[in-house]
Amino acid sequence: MLLVRNIRLPLTCPAPEAEAAAQALRILRVPPERAARCGVAKLSVDARHGKPVLVYTIAVTLRDEGEEPALAGASPCVCFKQPPQFRFPRGQAPLAHRPVVVGLGPAGLFAALLLARSGYRPLVLERGPDLDRRVQAVQRFEAAGELDENANIQFGEGGAGTFSDGKLTTRIGDPLCAFVTGAFLDHGAPEDIAWRQKPHIGTDLLRGVIRAIRGEIESLGGEVRFQTALTGLHVQGGTLAGIETTAGPVACEQLILAVGHSARDTFSMLYRQGLPLECKPFSVGFRAEHLQQEIEKSLYHEAAGHPALPRGEYQLSQHVRDGRCVYTFCMCPGGTVCAAASEEGGVVTNGMSLHARDGRNANAAVVVSVDGRDFDGDPARAVAFQRRLEQAAFRAGGGGYRAPAETVGSFLEGRGKLDTLRVQPTYPRGVTPCDLGGLLPGELSAALREGLTAFGRKLAAYRAPDAVLTGLETRTSSPVRLLRDPAALQCTALRGLYPCGEGAGYAGGIMTAAVDGVRCAAALMAAHAPAPGD
Repeated sequence: MLLVRNIRLPLTCPAPEAEAAAQALRILRVPPERAARCGVAKLSVDARHGKPVLVYTIAVTLRDEGEEPALAGASPCVCFKQPPQFRFPRGQAPLAHRPVVVGLGPAGLFAALLLARSGYRPLVLERGPDLDRRVQAVQRFEAAGELDENANIQFGEGGAGTFSDGKLTTRIGDPLCAFVTGAFLDHGAPEDIAWRQKPHIGTDLLRGVIRAIRGEIESLGGEVRFQTALTGLHVQGGTLAGIETTAGPVACEQLILAVGHSARDTFSMLYRQGLPLECKPFSVGFRAEHLQQEIEKSLYHEAAGHPALPRGEYQLSQHVRDGRCVYTFCMCPGGTVCAAASEEGGVVTNGMSLHARDGRNANAAVVVSVDGRDFDGDPARAVAFQRRLEQAAFRAGGGGYRAPAETVGSFLEGRGKLDTLRVQPTYPRGVTPCDLGGLLPGELSAALREGLTAFGRKLAAYRAPDAVLTGLETRTSSPVRLLRDPAALQCTALRGLYPCGEGAGYAGGIMTAAVDGVRCAAALMAAHAPAPGD
């Protein structure tokens, strides 16, 4: 495959994809009849100079693929790329029991998918319900404030990423990203995730994709047991010998632990069993809501609203006092703020968008980094810190899982007011005016004010005093990491246990978690053959 990069076209181009493909063939000096395929590999928007331009990378496959390497030097913007080949070796020693995967978020889902495709018939344990029952539980909570601690935006089939924007953006550059993208496409994800610069599936479409992947796992001999949580590990001589669950003991010698960033009871169990947990950096703050049209005016200027442009997105960061960083995270164009609590008496916010991203507001987490120095290196204190903030937010909201909120202008001045004008909060349980700065340690509030002020110099929408801040955002990532060997990917203190994904501290977001799930499954497979059939 040949990639022809940096084909730049104005918004006024009437058929930009066709024109970009034609330009790619002209650059290669290849007549159309010699091309077997010529299509978009990547599309981005360059709006740095106030006049947005579409920037294409075109993938060209020739009918005679043997001719492709010689054309790689046709221009500095042309390169030859071979499609990745995925080979996952299998070990010789057969397992006594089928492998177990704990958690059916992105990491667990993709670990189980690779194991199932390779003949290992995994058993998957998920503490929450299947997706249909989970959606019903979330809807009940949003409508009536009835929280189910095992069926919410954090727990249940699909994990926390199910109620998000379905973002697949990543910076890891791992070839396994193509494996994950291919699996999403195989199960009904929108085709443009293969070439968008910032691919997303959307919360609504992602649900069907997750059901379809689980269906493949089950069709290949895998088993999924819902509403079954891990409660303990049996260890013999430093090796995993079995597990305890809420449904009873399970024979297990190889376990992929992909519990997600909010499984605090699991973290406590691991800590009690003496496994090596450490503090991991994470961040806290709130959700910032702006009018989506104001974001696009800030990004695209007079071209805002042009149908060829994607919904405006941004990512901002600012290093502030004491070496901390204030940054935006999980920006959801045309989305809503979610009620993401998973424990009684705590308020947690998150954000989500549907595939169309056609809501009135944009939202993003605005957060400040914290790390082991804030908790004396104690992972239990890091979890307790998150919990204290969530409980403070619950009290400030006045109960019923209402959330504390404040307009940006008020927050910067420390007034504790919610002077809503154009931007109406979307948090479903309702909001209560509050001094958000008073809910956080003073050092963190000061850092967030400094960061927001800097953001206003970078993006005009952040200078709007009536933008709304809703708090608190505390679940940006896991506060702990379960140490693992970097080569074998097994826990350094327990053979047979594979700490995996975001909850174990090795991923951040859907794509990186899914890739880590594939990587852990591949490591397990490289050491063991499947258990004999029943």
